[in-house]
Amino acid sequence: MGRGRVTLKRIENKINRQVTFSKRRSGLLKKAHEISVLCDADVALIVFSTKGKLCEYASDASMERILERHERHSYTERQLNGTDPQSQENWSLEHAKLKARIELFQKNQRHLMGEDLDSLSLKELQNYEQQLDTALRRLRLRKNQLMLESISDLQKKDKALQDQNNLLLKEMKEKEKEVPQLPPMIIEQQTHDNIGTLNLGEMYQAGGDGEIEDTRRQVMPHWILQYMNQ
Repeated sequence: MGRGRVTLKRIENKINRQVTFSKRRSGLLKKAHEISVLCDADVALIVFSTKGKLCEYASDASMERILERHERHSYTERQLNGTDPQSQENWSLEHAKLKARIELFQKNQRHLMGEDLDSLSLKELQNYEQQLDTALRRLRLRKNQLMLESISDLQKKDKALQDQNNLLLKEMKEKEKEVPQLPPMIIEQQTHDNIGTLNLGEMYQAGGDGEIEDTRRQVMPHWILQYMNQ
């Protein structure tokens, strides 16, 4: 025989009711997970027990995102159908509240800028003055902090440049040590020896009298020239 139709009604026995809730809850969570995986659907399940214990399940998307999506969808449906006058009234009230808040913010901004102060009492003026003093202290503190950070960055850059200069000077000194240099006395002695070994006969063979005379003036000392011209 086939299974008969079961009439759904509240289970009176407390223990049986708790056992049934535990079993059906597990099966419901399993079915929610299966439909989410098989059909790639966003599923959100929320269950509260008789004792107020929360049991929830959400697919890969978070519970908050699914509830927000549901709220947007429900609001769009109500706006299209126009069957929720209570919601329209609530939105009108919310709009009026937001408009009043904007006007209050604009009024406070004008007062902080020093405008429309005639209608303010002494206590309100003192309150605005205290707010401005607090804002100035915070601005100065932030400004000083930025200046200190800028000075610290400049000091770091200056130290880096000094280190680079010191490294370049060190490399230059090392290269100067590698290049051999003759002492000044040796250079002078070699120049004197070259002049002393000059052959006058080669000078006469080099060219005419004018060229010889110019060569004498460039090479020989003046006292030798005077002796030869006598």
